[in-house]
Amino acid sequence: MAENIILYTNPMSRGRIARWMLEETGVPYRVESLDFATTMKAPAYLAINPMGKVPAIRHGDAVVTECAAICAYLADAFPAAGLTPEGAARAAYFRWMFFAAGPLEAAIADRVLGVTVPADKQAMIGYGTYAKVMDALEHAVSATPFVAGERFSAADVYVGSHVGWGLQFGTIEKRPAFADYWTRVSDREAHRRASALDDADMAAMKAG
Repeated sequence: MAENIILYTNPMSRGRIARWMLEETGVPYRVESLDFATTMKAPAYLAINPMGKVPAIRHGDAVVTECAAICAYLADAFPAAGLTPEGAARAAYFRWMFFAAGPLEAAIADRVLGVTVPADKQAMIGYGTYAKVMDALEHAVSATPFVAGERFSAADVYVGSHVGWGLQFGTIEKRPAFADYWTRVSDREAHRRASALDDADMAAMKAG
């Protein structure tokens, strides 16, 4: 059923995470590039993702949205790629993937939007403070070579993408541990292929 995978994306979106993950699996897939204002909000796509956002994947009859879910789903669907850890490493795999999807995304979004959580309300917020999130993230990416241990996993696709974008756009602190981790995870053939494909799609969209 691998040949039935469709990636709905836009090269200027989190769809780049899903493309990287698909390239890591090595399975064939087809891409439908959507425009933010038109095709992404059209009834045909809203039937796939009512949020009108990308990425989404269709795998046969299964539809998966949300980048962390897409990474976890594809890792489980194609175990031959070796992107889901076993044993004790599996706990760290889920822990840090969903840390990035929850506290990290929320802390970064609030910081970009200029939202300041009062000290007496921090217990109500899942991430507590931006500083605590940065410290936890540094631990995640420096305690072991990859977030789930000694081997690269789907969690590194997701966490790594956030770290890479954060360093590029200044939304995470430029700590040496983050730069070192991004160098490790981005220096992969699958990442280079995915980036080249997305960059080519972006150039084509701008030209057309």
